[in-house]
Amino acid sequence: MTRTSNTAATVDPRVVRGVKVRVTLLALCFVPLFGAVLYRAVRLQVFENAKLSALARDQQLRQLKLPGRRGSVYDRNGVALAASVEVDSIFVDPGELADLKKAARDLGKAVGADPRKLEASFNASKHFAWVKRQASAQEVAAVKGLGLSGLGFVKEPRRFFPQRELAAHLLGFASIDGEGIEGLELALDRVLRGKPQSITGLRDARGRSAIVDGAIATESLEGASITLTIDKAIQYLTEKSLAAAVAKADASSGMAVVLDPATGEVLALANAPTFNPNDPSQSPRAALRNHAVADQFEPGSTFKVFTVAAALEEKVVRPSSTFFCENGRFAIGKHAIHDHGGYKDLDVGRIIQVSSNIGAAKIADKLGRERLQAYQRAFGFGERPGTGLSGEAKGSLPFPRAQIALATQSFGQGVSASALQIAAAFAAVANGGQLMRPYLVSRVADPDGAVLEQRGPEKLRQVLSTATAREVVKMMRLVVDKEGTAPLARMDEYEVAGKTGTAQKADPNTGGYSVDKRTASFVGIVPADAPRLVILVVIDEPKGDVYGGLVAAPAFKEIAQGALAHLGVAPSPGKLADKQVAAAKPAEKEAAPQVDGKLASAFAIAAVQPSLPPASASEAEDGFLEDGAVALQDGAAVVPDVQGLTARGAVKALTAAYLEPSLLGSGKAIGQTPPAGTSVRRGTRVAVRLESKL
Repeated sequence: MTRTSNTAATVDPRVVRGVKVRVTLLALCFVPLFGAVLYRAVRLQVFENAKLSALARDQQLRQLKLPGRRGSVYDRNGVALAASVEVDSIFVDPGELADLKKAARDLGKAVGADPRKLEASFNASKHFAWVKRQASAQEVAAVKGLGLSGLGFVKEPRRFFPQRELAAHLLGFASIDGEGIEGLELALDRVLRGKPQSITGLRDARGRSAIVDGAIATESLEGASITLTIDKAIQYLTEKSLAAAVAKADASSGMAVVLDPATGEVLALANAPTFNPNDPSQSPRAALRNHAVADQFEPGSTFKVFTVAAALEEKVVRPSSTFFCENGRFAIGKHAIHDHGGYKDLDVGRIIQVSSNIGAAKIADKLGRERLQAYQRAFGFGERPGTGLSGEAKGSLPFPRAQIALATQSFGQGVSASALQIAAAFAAVANGGQLMRPYLVSRVADPDGAVLEQRGPEKLRQVLSTATAREVVKMMRLVVDKEGTAPLARMDEYEVAGKTGTAQKADPNTGGYSVDKRTASFVGIVPADAPRLVILVVIDEPKGDVYGGLVAAPAFKEIAQGALAHLGVAPSPGKLADKQVAAAKPAEKEAAPQVDGKLASAFAIAAVQPSLPPASASEAEDGFLEDGAVALQDGAAVVPDVQGLTARGAVKALTAAYLEPSLLGSGKAIGQTPPAGTSVRRGTRVAVRLESKL
C-alpha cells in the first residue's frame, strides 16, 4: 500500500495575527513622526516663509539704503553755490574681524573716530557696521592700507558748497543723510532731495563680501536744481564790507540786504559773523542763524520815511510844511521825547535830513493813529515777506492807542521788523510806490533741464503815488549832504538817497530800554535819480560810535560802488557833468594823475598786503575749482590782470578771484595795485585806476 504526503504549508492563524499587530504598531509609531514632519514643513513653508527668506537674503546679500543725490543750487549767472559730489563711505562686516578691539583702534586712528564707539557698534552687529560715512580720499586710502578683511566701500552723495562761506546763511546746509537742516536747503528740501538709493552687495558661501563697491548713478534719482536771484559778485562784496564794518565797530553782529527795487529780486543777503556750511559743526549755534530774515528789531529812525510818505500821500502835510521842534524836547503827558539837536522850525525835508524825532511825532499826530498804522501795514510791516525761507520774522506792529505810542511809532520805536522787511519797504519808495514781493528763487528745473517752476516779479500793491514816492526820494537825498546824518554815504559818481537809524535796544531785564546797546542802520537808494539798488546795512550793538551814519553808511557806500560797477550802471548825469567840467579845467602842470587821499590810502593798503606762495591743485578743497581759477593754499588768491577792462569787467574779475575792488575814476583800467600775478590773501583790496577818453 502506497502512502502520499501533503506539501502545502499550513499557516498558524496565531502567527498571522501577531504579524498584523506588529505592522499596525509600527505604522502607529510612524504616524506622529510623519505628522511632525508635515507640521514642520507647513510651518516653514507657510507661516515662517517671509522670515526665513529674509534670513537667507541676509546671509547672501547685503543691501544699503543711501540718500538720493540732491539737486544743485546756482546763482543768477549759473555759478554753483551748492552741489552734490560722490564720495566713499566705509563699512565693515564685524563677523570677519579676528580682533574687534584692535580693528576698532586701527580704524579709529585711520578715520579720526572714537575707537570705543566703533568697537561698541561692531559688537552690536554681526554682519554690518559703518566705519565712516562720506570719508575723505585720505581716510579711504588709510583704511585700505590696513588690509583688514570684511571692509567695504560704497559711493554716496555728499553736499558740497564750493564757494565756502559765501551766502552760507541763505543756503543753509544738509545732514549726512541728505535732509535739509537750515536755509534754502531746508525750505526747498522737498524739491532738492533726490530719491533714496539701494546698493546690494553679494556674499559668498562663507559669508565673505564678494561685491561691495558700487552706486546707482542715475539722473532719475537726482533732485531738481534751483537758480537763485543772488549775484555771487554782489554777495561777496556785501559780505566783505559787512564783516569789515562789524569788526571796525566791535559789534556783536551785522546784517545786509541788497534788492532790485523794480523786481523784488534779492541780489545779496548777508550776515556777520558767518560760517562754513561744509562743516557747520565747527561754528557756534548762534553763528548759524539767518539774522537778516529771522531776527526782528526796532528799526528806529528809518521808519520816519514811511511816516512822512503817508502824510504826504494823505495830503495832511506838504513838502513846505514847517513844524516847531521845541528846541529839542517835547513833552507828551508825563513823557518827553528828544532830538539830538535843539531844532526850532523845520520843514518836512529837513525833518528827514536831520532825523528829528519831534518833527516826525508832530507829523504822525496830524496823520492820526488809523492812517499811520494802515500805511505801515501797506508797506509790508506786520506780515512775513514770503520768500519761503523758514523762520521769516513777521514783526510786531501794535496799534498806537496812547498818544506817546503814536509819537514813538512814528520814529520806529515800539514796533519791530526784520532787515528784509525794511529793505523791501524802501524798495517800494524807490519803485514809484509799488511794493514788490522780495524773492530768492527764480527757477526750478528737473535733472533733464525741463523747467518745473518759474518765478518773476510779483506786485503786491501800490502803496504811494509815483509823485509822492519821488518827493520822498528827493527828501532822502538831503540825508547824505554835509548837513545830513550820513554824509559818509555820499558817492562821487552816483546820486544817493538814504536814511539813517539808531535805535535803543529793549532790555528784557528791566522791561525798558538799554542804556548802552544800540542797533545802527543805514538804508540807501542808488542811483537816486534812476534807482537800481536798495541796500540796507544793520550793525548790532556797535561799541564807540553808535550812529547809523557813522558805522553803517560807509559799508553801504562800499557795497554800492562795487555793485553798480559790476552791473555796469552809468554815473548819474549830474555827477558825470561835474566830472567833465572838472576834467576840462587846465592843469597847472603836467603830472601823474592825482589820487584823492582815500584812494591813495587804498593803494597803499593794497601794496603792503603780504603775498603767499602758490599751492598745488591737490590742496584745493575737494578738488573744486572754478573755470580758469588757480588753486592756492586756503585763504590765498592770485591777482588777475584787469588793465584795459571796464569798471564792470574789473569788478567781476576781482570778485571772482575773492578780492576786493577799489576803483578810482571812470572808463577803462589803466593801472592796478598789487600788479597782476601777485599771490595775496583772499579779501585783499586791489586798487584800480580808471581813465576815460572823454
